[in-house]
Amino acid sequence: MLLETIRLALRSVRRNVLRSFLTLLGIVIGVAAVIAMLTIGSGTTEKVKSDISRLGSNLLVVRAARPDRSGSTSFTPRKLDERDVSGLANGLTTARAVSAEAQSTVRVVFGAQNVSASVSGTDTGYFVARDWNVALGRIFTESEVRGGTNVCLVGQTVRDQFFGAGDPDGQSIRVGKTSCRIIGVLESKGTSGFGQDQDNVVLMPLLSFQRRIAGDRDIDTIYVSAADGVATSEVQEEIETILRETRRIAPGADDNFDVRDMTQIADAMASATATMTGMLGAVAGVSLLVGGIGIMNIMLVSVTERTREIGIRLAIGAHERHILVQFLVEATVLSLLGGLIGIAIGLALAGAASLTLSIPFAPSLAVILLAVGFSALIGMVFGFFPALRGARLDPIVALRHE
Repeated sequence: MLLETIRLALRSVRRNVLRSFLTLLGIVIGVAAVIAMLTIGSGTTEKVKSDISRLGSNLLVVRAARPDRSGSTSFTPRKLDERDVSGLANGLTTARAVSAEAQSTVRVVFGAQNVSASVSGTDTGYFVARDWNVALGRIFTESEVRGGTNVCLVGQTVRDQFFGAGDPDGQSIRVGKTSCRIIGVLESKGTSGFGQDQDNVVLMPLLSFQRRIAGDRDIDTIYVSAADGVATSEVQEEIETILRETRRIAPGADDNFDVRDMTQIADAMASATATMTGMLGAVAGVSLLVGGIGIMNIMLVSVTERTREIGIRLAIGAHERHILVQFLVEATVLSLLGGLIGIAIGLALAGAASLTLSIPFAPSLAVILLAVGFSALIGMVFGFFPALRGARLDPIVALRHE
């Protein structure tokens, strides 16, 4: 019985192809918009998490606190220094690695070529804290860090600029006014979520950077990587306790340093992206309701056109429920067809957007199934009134209808 009803519904769709297409167009647009928006949103969320995870796993970033925009402060400003690094390195029991970094943008020269690159002075713990390995060569040794040896590692962008695909190991480049021997090439990290090329970088021992590039002993950033199985919030509390003691900050006084938990930042940004995606999906979902109203209108027209057919079926023994089911199935079939076409278009749009925006293509089976179910529900809900109207026709009146 149900299969025969579905067959009749498909025949009705084929009989009025243009009208059926215009009927399901609203469903197609609504489902496509919802699928595309939610898939693009999921990909954006994944990209945000991926970009921040590239900075390092379970990473906390310590910097000196800055005055607000008005220039007023509730603390005594003080830059980070070796005492802060030493205090954290010796006092932290929950850290996997502690690393200091001083950074500046410097002109880097090789032969007749030059490029403006981010030059950082750091130590061996930097590669652990930032989860950054070398693609070629090696990292600094402890003796090179302590002695401030003029050696360096270059990022992939600097390598491509100066050496192409060649191995730069042993070559010398000029960083500012200092000659530096290349000992390794860093693995590529790509572009950060803030649009910064993370591979346009040169790393050298901290003491060498301070002596020959910066001309001071200041430290810009301290990276702390939490040990495996330790919550970053626990590490953050320990960092704040140690630095308050090291910097001799009085009880109740404000901190003159800032500790940022990259895990919390990633979660907050992902949550904001997910909320925005949900709002866009809800707005796109309104078009599904518009499509449902279109189905109801067309089904009412269909009932009017087929009044005589309904009268004949009722006269030869069909029950009201048979007429009701027939028109409900027709409305549901139309909605499902629109939903399936909308899913295909929505995934295609999301795929094109992922290529254009360089975000992951992250379709969700749950969202696809929800779209199919919702489109079928739209057909049943908005098709019920026309179906009920057809089922309640008086056979005699229906047979007289011209």
